[in-house]
Amino acid sequence: MTDAAPKPRPHGRAADALRPVTIATGVLKFADGSAQIDVGDTRVIAAASIENRVPPFLADSGEGWVTAEYAMLPRATLRRSPREVTRGRPGGRTAEIQRLIGRSLRLAVDRTLLGERTVTLDCDVLQADGGTRTASITAAWVALVEALAGAYLAGDLAEWPLTRQVAAVSVGIVDDQPLLDLEYVEDVAADVDLNVVATARGELVEVQGTGEGRSFRRSELDALLDLAAKGIEELVAAQNQALERTLAEVEALRARGRRPVPPKDEGSLWGPPG
Repeated sequence: MTDAAPKPRPHGRAADALRPVTIATGVLKFADGSAQIDVGDTRVIAAASIENRVPPFLADSGEGWVTAEYAMLPRATLRRSPREVTRGRPGGRTAEIQRLIGRSLRLAVDRTLLGERTVTLDCDVLQADGGTRTASITAAWVALVEALAGAYLAGDLAEWPLTRQVAAVSVGIVDDQPLLDLEYVEDVAADVDLNVVATARGELVEVQGTGEGRSFRRSELDALLDLAAKGIEELVAAQNQALERTLAEVEALRARGRRPVPPKDEGSLWGPPG
């Protein structure tokens, strides 16, 4: 890296600063869990759906599954992008991103405690200004918690299956300067670009890194990972704030200890006789 004075970032943001972050829960009426995250001008809605089925390869295994789908609205970007449904299949970028989201969220759950259920996280980008895949992961974890909490508090889950808190952020090197949370104009100019997924404890889940403009040294990678760790710590705090009430209800029930829910008799299932 050079000793030249760093160029100012858009809006005067410091090199180690996130864009303004807000997370709102319950943004969709019918989803089992939902969240909207705004990271600067990037906006993503994540919805969680729980179904009492699993993929065929998990049938009769006693384990559940967590998967994800990802899409962008046609005018989420500067120019309209045709809906991928018109092409009959998701593009390569979309397939890569939804696999990344699914892998990241599966790590957050004890799939044995989930039972033979599938949780699908649908991540839809309303507006894209850089970091849509990392914002999707951060919002999807919140939607996942909302859905699991609803099932647990209702007695549908005997035990709390959440094991880890997960968030993600982008980092990169622009004009030889390591930067946290790249917005679009920085992302397209970055010589080095990383997407980092990590737990609230600072454990790495996945690192996607590319030297798009040049190679990079181990010391530069370490500097980027340090920036990412700082950003993820702040994102974790935003997740916790958004979920404060939900997590308090879950912890209260766990502290009391769940009493077994008696099975419903046939009369209660069908209702009173007509």
